[in-house]
Amino acid sequence: MLLGHPVSHSLSPILHGAALAAAGLDIGYEAIDVAPQRLEPELAALVAEGAAGNATIPHKEALARICDRLTSTAGLADAVNVWWVEDGELVGDNTDVAGFHALARRVLGCPPGCERIALIGAGGAASAVLTAIGDWTGSTARVFNRDSERARRLCARFPDVARVETVMEDALAGATIVVNATPIGLLDEGFPVAVERIPERAAVIDLVYREGDTPWVRAARERGLRAGDGLAMLVEQAALSFQRWFGREPNRQAMWAAVT
Repeated sequence: MLLGHPVSHSLSPILHGAALAAAGLDIGYEAIDVAPQRLEPELAALVAEGAAGNATIPHKEALARICDRLTSTAGLADAVNVWWVEDGELVGDNTDVAGFHALARRVLGCPPGCERIALIGAGGAASAVLTAIGDWTGSTARVFNRDSERARRLCARFPDVARVETVMEDALAGATIVVNATPIGLLDEGFPVAVERIPERAAVIDLVYREGDTPWVRAARERGLRAGDGLAMLVEQAALSFQRWFGREPNRQAMWAAVT
């Protein structure tokens, strides 16, 4: 099941439903809207049932603090998007990291390396991005967030990769990839940054997914930029979640067919 704001990833039940059906597993997956103050009691009840699931905004960072045990990736990201019960303990992992790798490669058309990333946002999704690019040889990120103190705390955890910029233009300067790791564009027509301000050869990656692409991605493509929304990341993180729960590969073709 999905804990968080169901609108933020309304495709998750469809993706997992397709994977479960293809695997012949008679198991349900549903989205539950959980208020932040209800996260711990809801999880306690699910742990007692031996359930497993995903978490989305606004719970990824809070869940990392609640889990009894974290994988090394979740510990580095300090955010959890997939959880399960093992020997009575709540275990958390972060498949958003590998999901972002898959999305970046899809948008770029090749494996990323020596990139200069302008990262907009400083929450759990941004943490997953910084965790991912730590494995990209020679790559660095400049992080801009409206709450600059939150951005500083995030960058302090990735001193070899990230630094804070308090002015958007400074974050964008020389960027080869611009990443939106905020909810902007999820429920409105807003842009995290005007496409005219993006360097002309930069790729645009929006972690938000909306049917028919987000307005920001559409505008970037109209300008001639390589751009992609979060669908590839959503599919890959869901596929990897399935692996964590069942110890086997899902049918990715069935998952893609269900959402395209």
